[in-house]
Amino acid sequence: MKIALIAHDKKKEDMINFAIAYEYILNEHELFATGTTGKLISEATELSIHRFQSGPLGGDQQIGALIANNEMDMVIFFRDPLTAQPHEPDVTALMRLCDVYHIPLATNLAAAEIFIHGLERGDFKWREIIKAKDKK
Repeated sequence: MKIALIAHDKKKEDMINFAIAYEYILNEHELFATGTTGKLISEATELSIHRFQSGPLGGDQQIGALIANNEMDMVIFFRDPLTAQPHEPDVTALMRLCDVYHIPLATNLAAAEIFIHGLERGDFKWREIIKAKDKK
């Protein structure tokens, strides 16, 4: 599966720890991340990550484009709900695209752990069905 990893500044440490804890599962998937988050995960793990621009510089929109083209299967986005973000419209648009295109979106550690264990069990086979249907 293609998985996007995104984290606001105050949540980057949580994302790094998540990636370290679940490296053995994430390593089996194609990973994408916004700039700084991807760099930090790469430095802390052996994971191969395709990095986009930083979120405020368009990285959220680049991931959104993949979602709109049915080229992303899951988004793990550790948001900081207590800090105003200058690119909040981009964040809202990304979340809306996940809803429109039925992309699982975890916005906190608890949801991300549910998703990661689902990946480990193979619970997301329905994404392959949707992708095959869209290709017809």
